[in-house]
Amino acid sequence: MKEKKSAISRRQFVTSAATSIIAGPLAFEKITGVNNQRDVLSHACIGVGGMGGHDLQQFKSHPRVRIVALCDVDANNLKKASEIVPEARLYSDWRELIKKEGDKIDSINVSVPDHNHFAIAMQGVRKGKHVYCQKPMCHDVTEVRTLTRAAVKAGVVTQLGTQIASGKGDRTAVQWIKEGIIGKVKHAYLCSNRPGAIATYRLVGPRPAQGQEPPSHLNWDLWVGTAPMRPYAPDIYHPTKWRAWQDFGTGWSGDIGCHIFDAVWKGLGLRPPKSVIAEVQESWQQSPERRGDTWPQGDHITWMFPGNEFTEKEVLPLEWFDGEFYPPEEIRSLYKGTEYPAESAMLIGTKGALLIPHGGMPVLLPGEQFKDHAYPELEERNHYHHF
Repeated sequence: MKEKKSAISRRQFVTSAATSIIAGPLAFEKITGVNNQRDVLSHACIGVGGMGGHDLQQFKSHPRVRIVALCDVDANNLKKASEIVPEARLYSDWRELIKKEGDKIDSINVSVPDHNHFAIAMQGVRKGKHVYCQKPMCHDVTEVRTLTRAAVKAGVVTQLGTQIASGKGDRTAVQWIKEGIIGKVKHAYLCSNRPGAIATYRLVGPRPAQGQEPPSHLNWDLWVGTAPMRPYAPDIYHPTKWRAWQDFGTGWSGDIGCHIFDAVWKGLGLRPPKSVIAEVQESWQQSPERRGDTWPQGDHITWMFPGNEFTEKEVLPLEWFDGEFYPPEEIRSLYKGTEYPAESAMLIGTKGALLIPHGGMPVLLPGEQFKDHAYPELEERNHYHHF
């Protein structure tokens, strides 16, 4: 018997918001969701290991989403995912999935390494599928702009994987910034120095001189995908350290920056910067092998953003620190807690300061001045269920 086509067409959706830290604001319309309460979204998960496994669980939790297909280049990941959704059809090649499932699915999520985001998401958009894409949106600015134009033209729903933005902490911070609790913002300091991050996600290079035969459960050719072919090397690229390599990742600011930037960007209503300057770790700068292949393991980046009604002056300095770089001690010392959050944003205003810990509730400083300022009452939101 021929399988029935999905009940939901792209005309039943309106476009949504997609933002990449790499390219700045890419505004879409607000999502209104499925048109009819009886409709069920037929969905395919592309990339089901690591963060993709979490994405799978979250989409599965929605009562009006039916996961019909799973795809991963790692057979071990695919096996684990199939135990969660045993009725789903399995693929190792996303191109085959889209070709065979094209008339059966309404949407896809793209939860693979950064370098393959564009090709998969673009093909989904061209086929009229709604696309949830993990952050960062793409591997470079040109890809972001091209994909954005295509999504607008196709009229599909898109959403970026900035889960923290839906939490009460970031939403509270956005509200407080817009309300002017700390006055006009003079300076912003953002940092990400997660303990163990260098060992887990980053490498100092250089690239291994020789590769090895990939394990039988991993289709290395499909994993490399659109990037230059590199010989497989254990624990160098797959499953997590690809973030360190220019071929596959976007560095620490590209990987985590979107989370730390989000509330600041939204709260202040920032537009594209006027200028940017970067300082990187000396050891990386002095190594041609590392400089040619990897992203710096330490960055201090300063953007100069146009000012607006939320800023003190016509230009707002925003500084980013990661790796061996940290915000100035006089800024960190404003927080009198046990330890300055390793991943956070600090806004300095004319009436006080606002500390936004990554994934936590914001803190108004100095504490004594704002001790009676209560948190707003906000409802819980599931980031994935917005899609």
